[in-house]
Amino acid sequence: MLEQDFIMLILNCKKYYKKAAFQKKTWIPNIPKFLKYYHVIGEESMIEKFKFDDENNILWIKVEDDYNSLPKKIIRAYKAISETFSFKYIYKTDDDQVLTKPQFFDIITNLIKNLSPPPDYGGYIVDIKQPYLSQYNRIHPELPKQLPLYKTKYCSGRFYFLSYAAVINLINKILYIENEYLEDYAIGFHLDNVFKTNIMNLATNLYFTDIELSDFPKWIKEGKI
Repeated sequence: MLEQDFIMLILNCKKYYKKAAFQKKTWIPNIPKFLKYYHVIGEESMIEKFKFDDENNILWIKVEDDYNSLPKKIIRAYKAISETFSFKYIYKTDDDQVLTKPQFFDIITNLIKNLSPPPDYGGYIVDIKQPYLSQYNRIHPELPKQLPLYKTKYCSGRFYFLSYAAVINLINKILYIENEYLEDYAIGFHLDNVFKTNIMNLATNLYFTDIELSDFPKWIKEGKI
């Protein structure tokens, strides 16, 4: 097993690899040296279940590389990390995120290290108090038209973290998670409540901002890339 206390996974896909390239040219070069990262991309035709490309910081997962497969992609990525690394925490974000405050990872890591008991899960908390039917297919039409979401607390996929113990708990529920459609909701819903008793609420919108491919020329013009 390789020793690596903190690992960041960034959900990506072949179709939008330009987003990963953009991140590599903007904020990723400024992340702390203690944080190892991989963009997670699906390749259904692979023979092996996963493959680490350390030269390009890519974790290839044997899975469909589409939106509906994101829960499968992330839980299989967690399994790959658990089988390869001895780690303490996984940080997770998406390929459409730009970190606007480089000190974020130092701040959050110091918080985690100094809290007692240490948190197992954290991010911007979404609290579903009553079940409802999601209309998220209006944004992603490939999703079911009516997707039930049940009472739970989960952390927004923009950024969240999980401890080693929380990751192992989720891996034990891999079949359930793979049947879900929304990645961030799936993680929070299936994580045992014992790992959410000391959940850390983070105002991640103060540190990350969304960016789409159409925004790239503006960033280039402003000298941000």
